[in-house]
Amino acid sequence: MRLAIVSSDGVNVDLHLGKAKSVYIYDWQDEIKFIEKRNIDIDVNSKHQGNMVIKVCSDCDVLISLKYGFKTKILADELEIKLVMDEGTIDEVLQRYINHYNFMHN
Repeated sequence: MRLAIVSSDGVNVDLHLGKAKSVYIYDWQDEIKFIEKRNIDIDVNSKHQGNMVIKVCSDCDVLISLKYGFKTKILADELEIKLVMDEGTIDEVLQRYINHYNFMHN
C-alpha cells in the first residue's frame, strides 16, 4: 500500500491538503518504508489547489492531511484515493492508520 503524507517539515502532519508544497511518500506491506519527498508547485495564497496535490499523488492509495476540501474529495474519489484527516507526527499518524486498517481488515 502506498501512502502520501502532507507535511510542512517532514516530521508533522500539519497542513491543509490544498496548502501542501510537498508530500512524503511511504510504502507499507510488512513494514513502513520511506520512498521519497515530492514537491508541488502551488500558490499558497490561492484557494482550491488540493487537486494539484491529488494529481501528484495519483499512484498512492491513501493521502493523509490535517484537512481537505470538498472539491478535492471528489477528485480523490474518482482516482480511488482514500483521504484521511489526522494530525500529529508522521510516525504517529502512520501507525494510527495502520492499526485502524489492520483492525478493520481482521
